Amino acid sequence: MDKKLNTKDLINIGIFTALYFAIVFIVAFIGYIPILMVIMPALCALIGGIPFMLFLTRTKKFGMITIMGTLLGLLTFLLGRPWLSILFGVCAGLLADLYMKGSDYLSIKKAPLSCGIFSLWIVGMALPMYFGFRDAYMESLRPGYGDAYVEALTNLTPSWTFWALIVTIFVGGLLGGLVGTKILKKHFVKAGMA
Repeated sequence: MDKKLNTKDLINIGIFTALYFAIVFIVAFIGYIPILMVIMPALCALIGGIPFMLFLTRTKKFGMITIMGTLLGLLTFLLGRPWLSILFGVCAGLLADLYMKGSDYLSIKKAPLSCGIFSLWIVGMALPMYFGFRDAYMESLRPGYGDAYVEALTNLTPSWTFWALIVTIFVGGLLGGLVGTKILKKHFVKAGMA
């Protein structure tokens, strides 16, 4: 099998990145309610797990997952998140790629864990609520969402919740991978992964 990415691979990456991003973008709208903003990243990872698992049935070459993560980080950056969102996209994609490469992209058992690892790109999307970005981010929300929303979100996201966020995103991605595996079993068999 040719190990270099070809036009068909790049088309698959583009299609699945667009599909994944659209689904995550739609799910992210629940963040208009402060308490749901807290669980939104994990929910994005859970629901995004299904198209990601379908993408894995098309992924046979190293670099495909890394490119997808990079594109997601770049899109997030272009929508106003900090440049670190690109770094999270690259790193999460690369780690998931390395993990799946260990089985030549043929292990259905490794796929859900790969989804959990990949989902960590979402941490970059949530960064503005924490650390050095927090005050500016919260103030940027005030004109559109109001004082009550900003106060509620500030109270719901103390700095320690950043670590809980990472865990819930990973678990959400893992569960999304498991759900995706069950839903897409036929596709995994066809791809020679089952």
